[in-house]
Parts: sequence; structure tokens; C-alpha cells
Amino acid sequence: MAGLYIHVPFCPKRCTYCDFFSQTELKYKAAYVEAVMRELELRKDYLDGEPLETVYFGGGTPSQLQADDFERIFEAIHRCHHVVAGAEITLEANPDDLTPVYLSALQTLPFNRISLGIQSFSDADLRLLYRRHDSRQAVEAVRRCREYGYDRLSIDLIYGIPGQTVERWKENLEVAFQLDVPHLSAYHLSYEEGTTLYRQWQSGAVCPVDEETSVQLYYTLLYMLADAGSLQYEISNFCKPDCFSRHNSSCWTGRKYLGVGPAAHSYDHNSRQWNVASLEKYLRGIMCGEPAVEKECLDLRTQYNDCVITRLRTMWGIRSADLREAFGTELAGHFLRQAQPYIRNGLLSESDEIFRLTPRGAFISNGILSDLMKG
Repeated sequence: MAGLYIHVPFCPKRCTYCDFFSQTELKYKAAYVEAVMRELELRKDYLDGEPLETVYFGGGTPSQLQADDFERIFEAIHRCHHVVAGAEITLEANPDDLTPVYLSALQTLPFNRISLGIQSFSDADLRLLYRRHDSRQAVEAVRRCREYGYDRLSIDLIYGIPGQTVERWKENLEVAFQLDVPHLSAYHLSYEEGTTLYRQWQSGAVCPVDEETSVQLYYTLLYMLADAGSLQYEISNFCKPDCFSRHNSSCWTGRKYLGVGPAAHSYDHNSRQWNVASLEKYLRGIMCGEPAVEKECLDLRTQYNDCVITRLRTMWGIRSADLREAFGTELAGHFLRQAQPYIRNGLLSESDEIFRLTPRGAFISNGILSDLMKG
């Protein structure tokens, strides 16, 4: 089984923190849809005939496309790939796009999961992040999705927003609990170079929360979600039992996926490749039959590093036997040696030869993963 990711690069306006590839010009939308259909044809053999278990429209803001745009893309998907019965088919959406008219139009399409980019239920936070919606629209969007039969819902929230207190973060989470969403992704705000937020930070216009507050916000998230019966199945992802994101889980556990659209990434076990992060160059390449892509072939060391980076983020962790089988005794031995100090310090756990990050380890995972990788 494999996955398909389609990157939709259009946004009516850019949020201050976002460093994903997107643009605010919609004039290329029709050409983009044609190019996605063409790319699906050009790269239909990339997955070697493996059927699709997941299809994920991400962005950008995929809900800027209309039902007829999606209909044409789905026709191309089914021409080029076998989509298994019961496949998870996700649409990322902005709350204010999900009007009754829009949701009614989606009913004709195979979407069965919606991921809402809410980010906060606080209007002050939303204004700072330059989001298009307000807290009322966010709540209405969740309820409206349910009215139209979309029970498989996920919402994104951000913590560590300038000025955010533990109490304000608790209020955010309480709203999510009241809405009874089955899946929640929560990310600490990061200041990515090139974003408006980064420039605001550098100029002193905004001040990041301090480290102590970041820790308190993180543990508040863990404790409240655990009390609500949610599983932390990946560092930033939480769900009720059996409500995992199948698309993201398959990527974290090393399954193949094809990425279509500008800046989209693909992985086939032996290599990674990614489309150019320019809509104009992407369109020219696809329409000429020569996609503008870069490719990296993966040697054994790189495959090992990828495994460490992805699988150790999850609740399933890494089995030492799997490391030996996939990468040999030398790399498996390196992992075991490097892991010992973190086990002693309570940042990694080992049970039945399965290694997992502890909650304390997950909060500082980047440094741990770096040490476990092979240079």
C-alpha cells in the first residue's frame, strides 16, 4: 500500500509564521489543475503499481479549489492508480472556506476526512498569526462539518504564541474537548527564517515565550489530552483510539508515497525527490513533459537516518531487531550505543527491545535524534 500527496499552493493571504510553499495569486489555478492531472499521468509508474491507501490534499489552502477542480483531479487519480476501498481521503481546509454551499458541493466527492487549520480558538492569537478566520468561525466549521457527515475530523492548534499563558492554552484545549474532535495536531510555534514572524522577532515587534513557559504549555497539552482519553501516537499528534491519520502514519513508518504539485516530495524507499518550489517553473516543466525535480538517492546510512528521524517520533518506536535486519549490525550497534545515555537519563525507554522517546525526550527530540543518527 502507498500514499498520494497533492500540494495545493494557493492562499488568499500568507500567515505570519508559515514557511510552506504557497502564493496568493489565483490566476494560475486552472493551469495548476491541468498540470496536476498531467503530472499524475507522467509519474503513474512511480509507485510500481502499489494501490493507494491514502490520498491527502495539503497546502497552501486546498479548500481554495472548487468541486469541479477536485472532480477533474480525482478522475486523473483513478485513471492512473487503484484506490483501495475504504481509503482515507483527506482535505486540508481553512474554517472560513467551509460554508454550507462549499460543504454541500464536497458531498459529490470522495473526501472522507477533513483537517481544519484552526491554530487557535483565541481571537487575539488569530490576529497575531494573521489568520483569515475568527474563533466563532472555527467552532462553526467543526460543527458544520459534522452536520454534513464528516465525523473524521482533525484540527491543528499552535502553542507557544507570543503572550500566550498556560491558562489561555488550557482554554484552547477545553474548546477542542467540548467539540469532541477525534484527532488533534499541536505544534509549538517556530520562527522560520524568511517568514513575517521571523522578521517581527528580529525587529523586536514580537517576543517568543520563554523556555519555562514552553515546557509548561507542552506538559499541559500532554496531561489534558491524556485525561481526555487521547493517545499521543506521534510527537505532535493525538487521537482517540483508532482515529490515527493513516496518511501521516504511513509516512512515519516508511511506506512509499508520491507527491504531486509544486514543492511536493516523493519517497520510494531508494530515493527522495521533490518538485521545484515555484509554480511557474513547475507548470513549464510539466507541460513540456520534463518535470522540474531534484532527486537524492539514499545509501544505507541515509536510510538508517531516515528511519531514526521518522519512526522514533511515534508511539510504535524502533525495534532493535528491525534495525539489524534492515541496516546490519554496525548501524544497529551504533544506535544501541548512542541510546544508552538517554535511557539512563529517562529520555528514551526500552521495553522488549523496542525504543521509544519518553515525554521528556519528545520535548527535546531534535538533539536526541541527531545523536542517534550516523554522520
